[in-house]
Amino acid sequence: MDLSVVVPTLNARDRLAAALDDLGTHVPDAEVIVVNGPSADGTSGMVREHAVPDVLLELSERNLNASRNAGIAVASGNVVAFVGQDSRVREDWFPALCEAFEDGAAVVTGPVHRRVAGGVTTESLEQATIVDREVSYFDGGNVAFRRDVVDAIDGFDEYLHTGAARDAAHRLAAMGRDVSWHPDMVVLREETDDVKHRIGGDQDATAWGLKYRSLTYRLTKNYGLRFTVGLRAIRHALSDAAAVAFDVARGEEVPSAWIGNGRAVITNAIGGAQDGLAARVADRSPRRNPNGVSSRMNRAVARYDL
Repeated sequence: MDLSVVVPTLNARDRLAAALDDLGTHVPDAEVIVVNGPSADGTSGMVREHAVPDVLLELSERNLNASRNAGIAVASGNVVAFVGQDSRVREDWFPALCEAFEDGAAVVTGPVHRRVAGGVTTESLEQATIVDREVSYFDGGNVAFRRDVVDAIDGFDEYLHTGAARDAAHRLAAMGRDVSWHPDMVVLREETDDVKHRIGGDQDATAWGLKYRSLTYRLTKNYGLRFTVGLRAIRHALSDAAAVAFDVARGEEVPSAWIGNGRAVITNAIGGAQDGLAARVADRSPRRNPNGVSSRMNRAVARYDL
């Protein structure tokens, strides 16, 4: 098995250096591709001097999924893995990945241990049934694809600034590709908030707006306009609204912020649904990805072989 590991990054030099150190220790023979957004913290210089990366790609776009897709386009391995800039692979990560693919996996993921105040939290496999589809979700910073599978879904949807891994899970389920879970494919991640990195210079794209634009986009793109799909989005919104209302009642949030967030949710949910329908029409194939690797082959990328 020839493994390529794609590490997208943006303004996280020190965390990225730690992630690369662990890749070098635990996955020494992998092709490591760092895809750097427009970082302004010396990331490029650090990567060029680091012993582990094989390729550095420089992008002008502040979009995680553009970085992921650029990495896919240059990866030479027959397995392509994605590791977050703040995700440190553990010693059993590579053996677990190999075992899963030897057993015939198409896609494999595993736990993300998050370091928070007082200890760590651990994610487990999340699954859901939507319409008649069994969907197994994965973390985009700890997943590996067989090359033909990531090509079949044409990578990640670059329309999305958040939620693209969940979108890919829906599309994999539609194509009958299972996501395997291996409990030893573990990464350790610092608990961070990268909303500013995801929204770039768009001051209207709040965290709430991003969440609901992504949610309605991927649901309408993958399932069309269905009552059950609309009901799912409404349930999410009501649950979040109730949680914020509780914060207002406890004095931890101001009413004006609650109202503003509600406005952002409604506006972005409508916009996401409209764009999702347009995307559904634009790509009627099972991969449902009009904004994938193949549509962006003309992107401006500077490549450095290290």
